[in-house]
Amino acid sequence: MKLRKKINLYTAFLFAMLLILINITVYYSFNKLILDSELKTANKELANITENFGKALGTIPDNELLRAYVPINGMIRIVTAENKGLSPVTSVSEKRLSQRKASFYSQEVTKSIIYQKRPYTFVSMPIILQDGRVANLQVTKSMQTASENLATLRLVLVTVTLLALIPVLISSRILSNLITLPVISMINTMTEIRQSGQFKRLKLQRKSKDELYRMGETFNHMIDLLEINFEKQQQFVSNASHELKTPLTIIESYASLLKRRGMGEPQIFEESIEAIHSEAIRMKEMTEQLLLLARNQEQWNIESNQVLLHELLMQTVKAFQGAYHREIDFTEENAVPLTIITDEKKLKQLLFIFLDNARKYSENTISVVTGIDKDEVFIKIIDRGIGIEKDEISMVFDRFYRVDKARTRKNGGSGLGLSIAKEIADAIGVRVALESTIGIGTAATLYFKKMDDFSSSPNLRVRK
Repeated sequence: MKLRKKINLYTAFLFAMLLILINITVYYSFNKLILDSELKTANKELANITENFGKALGTIPDNELLRAYVPINGMIRIVTAENKGLSPVTSVSEKRLSQRKASFYSQEVTKSIIYQKRPYTFVSMPIILQDGRVANLQVTKSMQTASENLATLRLVLVTVTLLALIPVLISSRILSNLITLPVISMINTMTEIRQSGQFKRLKLQRKSKDELYRMGETFNHMIDLLEINFEKQQQFVSNASHELKTPLTIIESYASLLKRRGMGEPQIFEESIEAIHSEAIRMKEMTEQLLLLARNQEQWNIESNQVLLHELLMQTVKAFQGAYHREIDFTEENAVPLTIITDEKKLKQLLFIFLDNARKYSENTISVVTGIDKDEVFIKIIDRGIGIEKDEISMVFDRFYRVDKARTRKNGGSGLGLSIAKEIADAIGVRVALESTIGIGTAATLYFKKMDDFSSSPNLRVRK
């Protein structure tokens, strides 16, 4: 069963049950009110009759006295302690009541009874006869009129219930259409995506911010993520096939050379092994870089903590000097120790990329400077290398772009380092600026917010 039909059916059913419950409550409440009113009226009437009856008893014959007080739709009689009904008097329409068995009661009784499938009120009060015996004066009165009124009320309530279901069914149908419209739109959009292979989004009405609107927003956000991941997958496949083609060709060529002449010529054997090993390492590094670039920022698992900048830079500079035996000049422009909030591991990775880039394009001393510029903490990495043309600065963060292609290829670079650096910087909220002059060198500056600009506590620990 479709969701629209379910909403329509359940809404109509629940409303019908509620309406029936209300009508049943109304009917039984009205029924009780009428019954109580009839019994109360009968009790008062008999009390008045008993008072007057006692005064007239003995002065007027019993039959004539009872006939004077008989109800127009009932019976009056005297019942002795021996359960004998003396001289019952009935109205013309209720002669059948004279056949009802008499019962003596020791106290006052007021109740409703059913006799021959018809409703009556029955009231019995004790009286003292002229000879001193205790008897009951009993009045039985028909409630047929009240019963007919209740039957009319039942008919009216049933009719109202049936008529009310018509607008209920119509309104529930309209409601089900309104509720399922975004769902149907989502289904149609997903069907179009499946058939066309193109990513499409829902057109959202900004009239309200209800759950259906949020569902549509979530769907569109999911489509955005799927499209980004799809594009990254395509980029990865394209980049991998493009960049891995050369090392695979080199490995295949040297492997064929080894197969033909390697065993007989040690020089060729060593050259081939060295080339294959070098290209295999480069392929491994390139694959890791491509996988890193294929990630979304949501997948970086950022852990932000309070970091002392001096200690971090000292550790990074020492590690880099030890690995590449390059001289690095570290300078701090501020006297007060600087503290930032960032992901320490990702920041180290970012610094290593820029330091490694400075190492590749410069043979001279690399400078690392830290300080405060206006409201931002900065780290500047300066090389004295070949520099970058001004019109190329905006392109250096593109994948596989090389300022000096021959030098980069010689050093084993893939043109992915700065692309990865840009991804990491965006993920940890670092602003990167490049300044370069041909023949003089390049300066890469990383900008951070000061500790005072964070609303977080010193023990901040945030996961993205």
